Amino acid sequence: MTAWDSVQAAVGRACTASAASVAVFCQDVGHGLLEICHNGLAFVGLVVLAGALFFAGRADLRHALEMQALGWLQARQEARVEASPEAFLASMMEPEAIQRATAVDPSELTRQQAAVAQWLSRRYRVAPEPVARLVKEAWHVGGRTGIEPTLILAIMAVESSFNPFAQSSVGAQGLMQVMTRVHDDKYERFGGNHAAFDPVTNLRVGVQVLKECIARAGSLEGGLRYYVGAANLQDDGGYAAKVLSEQAHLRNVAAGRQVPVSAPQMLQAVHAPAPASAPATAEVPATEAGEPEQLALVR
Repeated sequence: MTAWDSVQAAVGRACTASAASVAVFCQDVGHGLLEICHNGLAFVGLVVLAGALFFAGRADLRHALEMQALGWLQARQEARVEASPEAFLASMMEPEAIQRATAVDPSELTRQQAAVAQWLSRRYRVAPEPVARLVKEAWHVGGRTGIEPTLILAIMAVESSFNPFAQSSVGAQGLMQVMTRVHDDKYERFGGNHAAFDPVTNLRVGVQVLKECIARAGSLEGGLRYYVGAANLQDDGGYAAKVLSEQAHLRNVAAGRQVPVSAPQMLQAVHAPAPASAPATAEVPATEAGEPEQLALVR
């Protein structure tokens, strides 16, 4: 064997020994990592178990954790809803909202009522469905109180042009422009003063006030003067004439006659101003019987 062969043999043995050493090292490292992971997982399991046992005995901490998790989930849900209009609309669905709508199909009314509803809808440029509901209610309430439904509708037309959110400078509110703060006792039966902006409630309260005004005055025209707040004044600025003119149109429509939607009213109504000695919101002086004028309950 030559010297070169001896060198090659020595190098081969060294490489073999090095490879064996590396293999042993890698095997030891692998076993060590496996052991560490095994022990780590066991440790994590013990921590989780201990935490679960701890929280099981602390209802307050468990509730706080649940609330935090719920808040996080709700925040994620809201973020998804904001990013998706379809999801937002789906989350806002309220099928029972139709129950709050003051509207009926005009086809459900009698022929007479439907004719009045359609004429008012065109004349005052409001949707026929809510007007149809008010016409139906006017006929119902009018039948119970003895007041012509066309008169009720004429007052609503003159007072608010069928705007349920109308308000005057002195605080008269709603379709029939009733003084809510004065008639709060009547609105208590309907849940409070905010019911003044419910069209049907405002109609019912307004008819009750109108009936009281007519009974006190002893005549329809006199009752209208009380209603508008002009019982103690020389004239009502044409209010009664305007209401009665509008009622005449409605009577003709109900009777099946052709009435143009632009048919003029007899006079332009202007609410009579309060006496110069008192502001517009002041109460009217007492009558000879010692009772406040009925008009003070309205204007």
